[in-house]
Amino acid sequence: MQAVLIRAKFRQEKEAMGKMLIIIGAIFIVAGILVTYSNKIPHLGKLPGDIRIERENFSFYFPVMTSILLSIIVSLVLYFINRWKN
Repeated sequence: MQAVLIRAKFRQEKEAMGKMLIIIGAIFIVAGILVTYSNKIPHLGKLPGDIRIERENFSFYFPVMTSILLSIIVSLVLYFINRWKN
């Protein structure tokens, strides 16, 4: 009886791991598409609020607003995935 329960639990864990690997793979695919086509997305990295300092021998760039925007988008996507999953 215990062996059957252990096998059933192991099967459930394998299924959960498989789903997790599929989701991670989908995230990598989306990240790859974004990296490939990021230069074609208008204003990405040039939003008001992004800090850019350029001097003769020095340049500094910190995309504050771009980071906030991407964080909001990722949070919304994860929120909707979680609602869809439950």
